[in-house]
This record gives sequence, structure tokens and C-alpha cells, in this order.
Amino acid sequence: MNSEFTIAVHSLVLLAYTPDHMATSEKIACNVATHPARVRKVMGCLRNRGYVVTKEGLGGGYSLDCDPDAVTLAEIYRVMCPGSLKPSWTSGNPEEKCLVAGNMQCVMDRIFADAERHLEAYFEGLTIGDVLRSIRESQKAKG
Repeated sequence: MNSEFTIAVHSLVLLAYTPDHMATSEKIACNVATHPARVRKVMGCLRNRGYVVTKEGLGGGYSLDCDPDAVTLAEIYRVMCPGSLKPSWTSGNPEEKCLVAGNMQCVMDRIFADAERHLEAYFEGLTIGDVLRSIRESQKAKG
């Protein structure tokens, strides 16, 4: 998984928390604790997929353009980092005669594909609205 997924979820939850306000990339970046350029990259992707809209100029920024209770974390995962559980390098070599070395890549590929399906299934049960509710509950528990 990559940090763009976390930035995307955080940003969408922030926009869901303040639905009547635009948020600049600087404001979002301050809230996320990252650089505004990273936020703009992520928000551009979310805009292209219809999750947010932008307004240029004074008073501009990003606003939510979706129902936070309808957008699952699985959707955002598929947009931001599909297949990211599988590492770019896997040990072994299918050309090797050794039972382990010759079969490790294939077996690990299946393991990571299965893990990916389980992760997406878990994320399918969580929405941006759910994350915002969890944050509110956490705040209440703090007192």
C-alpha cells in the first residue's frame, strides 16, 4: 500500500467533515501533515474520478462531489494503489531446477493476489462516512 491511499482517504474525510467549504491544497496538506504538491497530485486523481470538484481563484479549492456514505475505501484503494500489496521483486527463479527456487515466484504471486482480494473485501465494508463517524467517536471517547 502507498501513502497516496492514506492521503486520499484523509482528504475525502476532511472534505466530508466540512461539506459547505472549499479547502485549498495548502489547508488539506496542513491537516494531512504533508506537502501541498503531494495533495494536489492525489486530489487531481480524485477529481478525474469524480470524487471532488475544484474551483480556481480566490476562495477556490476542493470540495466533495460524492456521497461519503456511498464511497467505499475499496473504491479509493482501486483508484490510488491497486495491486500495491505485491512487492516489485519476488525471490526465486522459475528457471531454476530447485523445487523452492523454481516455484517461489508463482506461489508468492498467488498469495499476494489472495491477500489483495481479502483487503479489498474488507475495504468494501468501509465508507468515507464510516471513517468520519469513527473519528467523531474517537473524539467523544477522549472526553
